[in-house]
Amino acid sequence: MTKDLPQREINCLVTGAAGFIGSHLAEALVDDGYRVVGVDAFVDLYSRAMKKANLARLSYMPAFQLIEADLRTADLVTMLQGTDYVFHLAAQPGVRTSWGDNFSMYVEHNVLATQRLLEAAKKCRVQRVIYSSSSSVYGNTPDLPAKEESQLLPISPYGVTKLAGEHLCHLYTTEQGLSTISLRYFSVYGPRQRPDMGFHKFIRAFLLDEPITIYGNGEQSRDFTYVGDIVNANLAAMQQGRSGASYNLGGGNHITINEVLHLLECITRKNGHIQYLPHQPGDANHTVADTTAACMELGFEPAHTMLDGLRNEVNWLSQLLQESTLIN
Repeated sequence: MTKDLPQREINCLVTGAAGFIGSHLAEALVDDGYRVVGVDAFVDLYSRAMKKANLARLSYMPAFQLIEADLRTADLVTMLQGTDYVFHLAAQPGVRTSWGDNFSMYVEHNVLATQRLLEAAKKCRVQRVIYSSSSSVYGNTPDLPAKEESQLLPISPYGVTKLAGEHLCHLYTTEQGLSTISLRYFSVYGPRQRPDMGFHKFIRAFLLDEPITIYGNGEQSRDFTYVGDIVNANLAAMQQGRSGASYNLGGGNHITINEVLHLLECITRKNGHIQYLPHQPGDANHTVADTTAACMELGFEPAHTMLDGLRNEVNWLSQLLQESTLIN
């Protein structure tokens, strides 16, 4: 996505900038002529080396600055001085790991940190905060495709914290006058995907001839969304969309896990060694996004097919596997 440089220098802050989606978004913003401060805590969910690799191109861009900081404790008011737009992608991810004693960590990273960021954004008169939410807020809704007005009943602690973040954004808009937009991501995939995510695990197993574990019978389905389409929606949300609103972002690639595995067999030209285990608590059976609102109000139009997107991720991970220190 390209456009003329802004008439005046516009400053953006991206939280979780060393991560999967955040690094792609930071690159796109710099390419479009914005100055970007990327913030990341480099928590030990996966290797620091892999996160640094995500930032490889950005490290050569004069318009990008990286700050290593924890949103739970950092001086956010100082950090946000002069910031026009905030893209809040930093979060503690993972549905299955959000149960039990881990929940306090999810509350701290996904709720407390979000509230602190919104409070600082209000004080610094940020023009808009774009918050990264999740389809997990819908749980097992019978209303498919899910609409923004569908009942929100998360079935995982992770989903509860992401919904709490949305509520905080709406609250700061209606009661404090801070412009916010929440974007509900549906199963994002593509290059730089985290090692704990399904497609990364599947592709690695295909490439290394390792067993593939599927929880459930593989007939659960998802509305998979390519990372480039998510980035474009974030860029659009800077100027478009209703303040305080939430928008579904789904790629229109609604297929089962078994169908994904078949596509990967075709791409890699290998047979998968698949083992099926019992369904895990918190995993939704099906997700499908109604993206009518995002199409009409953000101009959201997914441009990537499932096959092309998977090929891109396979090519990226094939290259990454040659540098084994990055993924261990």
